[in-house]
Amino acid sequence: MTGAPGARRLILPAAAVAAILLGAGLALALTGPPASRSPAATATAPASPGPAGTAGSGQGQPQVPRVSLASVRWSSFYGVELPVSAQAGPYDTSGGMATGFAHTPLGALLAAVNIGVRANAQWGPRIFTPVIRGQVTGPDAAALLAGCQAAYDQAAQSGGVTGGQPLGTVDVIEQAFRWITYTPSAAILDLVSAGPGASGATVRASVQMEVVWDGGGWKVVAPPGGDWGNSAAELSSLAGYTAFPGQGGGH
Repeated sequence: MTGAPGARRLILPAAAVAAILLGAGLALALTGPPASRSPAATATAPASPGPAGTAGSGQGQPQVPRVSLASVRWSSFYGVELPVSAQAGPYDTSGGMATGFAHTPLGALLAAVNIGVRANAQWGPRIFTPVIRGQVTGPDAAALLAGCQAAYDQAAQSGGVTGGQPLGTVDVIEQAFRWITYTPSAAILDLVSAGPGASGATVRASVQMEVVWDGGGWKVVAPPGGDWGNSAAELSSLAGYTAFPGQGGGH
């Protein structure tokens, strides 16, 4: 369990829920709420389901895997409950990072959540800088790092945070997911986070994530323009999504 004693707990507006899930963090909060997305909306049509825990018959044939979540447990990271698995990873969470994920669909799913959350200005440059440099790839990775640093600098100055410390804890759960496509070399999925809005009602948002198997591990592909807000949408229903165990629609 990782946390900051005495840190401020943030109650999130709808605009920030997707942010905490996938590193949009303060950047999304500063740029405003995402557009609404219906449960059926997606950027890529799903492929056909494959056998449990596999991607189908071929390395390049996209499938939607059936993944067992029986091994999934929960670990708190500055107030965010993150799914982890002794079988699929992360195998190492020292230094605030999350490294080592199985080369399986479950490993890809857990990498997307655990890496994405950490690529976030909220936790300070001691975490987001090595995460983005080592575990995020794609042409917009540099823009993501620059955006996180700029957002952190602005928030730290206004909040009186010094020494590169985290900006505070948050009250968010990682609630559900939906596969778009999977192969052993790349996967796309939608991830749903939820948290309390200003009025106390639960607000949800979905962010579309891509991960690739690169250099012996899963890496997250940076969002267009280095801004997770470009991949985020407010969500009104969990229809069509798979809830993580213990994080059902009642949260």
